[in-house]
Amino acid sequence: MNLVYLILSGVAMGLIAAVPVGPVNLICIRRTFAFGPLNGFMSGLGAALGDGVFAAITGFGLSWIAQLIEGYSTLIYLVGGAMMVWFGFRTFFAAPVPRCPDDGPVSGSSNLFKAMLSTFALTITNPATLLFFTGMFAGLSGLAGGAGSYDDAAFVVIGVVAGSAAWWLVLTTVIGLFHTRIDEKAMRLINRVSGVLVAIFGLVVLVHLALKLA
Repeated sequence: MNLVYLILSGVAMGLIAAVPVGPVNLICIRRTFAFGPLNGFMSGLGAALGDGVFAAITGFGLSWIAQLIEGYSTLIYLVGGAMMVWFGFRTFFAAPVPRCPDDGPVSGSSNLFKAMLSTFALTITNPATLLFFTGMFAGLSGLAGGAGSYDDAAFVVIGVVAGSAAWWLVLTTVIGLFHTRIDEKAMRLINRVSGVLVAIFGLVVLVHLALKLA
């Protein structure tokens, strides 16, 4: 397949996966307001890498991993839902951090890595993302099978990560423009709203799981 077509297809997949408002978006937005665009972007990058993992599983035809995820989907949904509820409560009760300098402690390598790791964990504990990429890759014939298909899949996966990361870069850069203008009262409101919404996402996952098992 054409290299440009493969990469652009991956970029489109990454954007489609990243743009819809969900718990990761809310977490990244809140962290950008609180800690600056770098922390927000690193949080988004964790999600982009998570999307890349699912894209690789689908694109490279790693069916045994897909089957393993499907086999443990109940546990994965339980962990993912619980994590979202925990993130929501933690955010809701978090102390406001207005005007936190971009070069302060929260922008240290350790904190940035933790920010990225947390959203990566949230992303890979959502098996629905795997189904999304399975459907998207179905439209790209010749991948995960046949001569040269693994090279093609690799370019698509690179595009997925790039597209998703590009979205987080744009989003956190724009929101970062208002980072230093957020006062304590506004930050407290952002914490409350984002905390409630993230917790609701988690509760929806848990309720759906409970109904499925009932």
